[in-house]
Amino acid sequence: MNKLFTTIVALALSSLAAASLAQDIKGDANAGLAKNAMCIGCHGIKGYQASFPEVYKVPMISGQGASYISSALHAYKKGDRKHPTMRAVAITLTDQDIADLSAYYSGHGVVAGAELPAKPAKEPGTEVLALLNKANCASCHGANFSKPIDPSYPKIAGQHADYLFVALKAYKVDNNAKVGRAHPIMGAMAKQYTNAELKSMSNYLAGLPGDLKVIPESRFR
Repeated sequence: MNKLFTTIVALALSSLAAASLAQDIKGDANAGLAKNAMCIGCHGIKGYQASFPEVYKVPMISGQGASYISSALHAYKKGDRKHPTMRAVAITLTDQDIADLSAYYSGHGVVAGAELPAKPAKEPGTEVLALLNKANCASCHGANFSKPIDPSYPKIAGQHADYLFVALKAYKVDNNAKVGRAHPIMGAMAKQYTNAELKSMSNYLAGLPGDLKVIPESRFR
C-alpha cells in the first residue's frame, strides 16, 4: 500500500505540472456564456439523461471548479476520456474556448457568501466509510468532498449518483476505443473496488450537500 501511495503521489505531481500549463490562458465568463450553445442541450436541462455507455444523468457542471472543467474538456479533446459525444464537442473548442466555458460554468449559479459544512453533514455508514478510507478519497476531494486540495480535481458532493458510478467504472476500462478514462491516479484508485462498492460510494456522495447544480436555460424552463 505504501508503494502504491508513493507511486500515486509521483503521478499526481506530474499531472499537476502538466495541468498548470493549461491554466496560463485566462477565461472570460461573459465570453463563455456566448459559447455555451453546445453545452446547454444536455447540461442545461434538469434530469437530462445520456444513453452511452448506459443510461445516466449527465453531470452537473454549474458550480464546478474551472480548472477541473478545463482539464476534463482537454482530456476529451485529446482522447484520454473516451466518450464519442463529448469528444465531438471538445475537438471543436480552442484552448481559449475551453478557458471561457470553464470560467462561465464555475461561477454559474454560485451564491456569494454561501458556505458548505467543513465536514459531511451526513456521516457514512461503517461499510461506506471503510471504502472511502481505502483510497483516502477525502485527501484529494476534501473532507466535505466539495473542497478539493487542487482546483483541477472535481467537486463530487451532491453529484448525480448514476453519473459518479459510470465515471468511476470508466477509470477501470483499458484498451477500449469508445469507453474509458486514462488517468493514472484515478485508474489506480478505481481498480481497487468492485462495481458494487463503487455504486455504494456513489450513492453516499450524491446525498451530500454540494455546490453543483443544474440551472435550466430560459428556453428550457
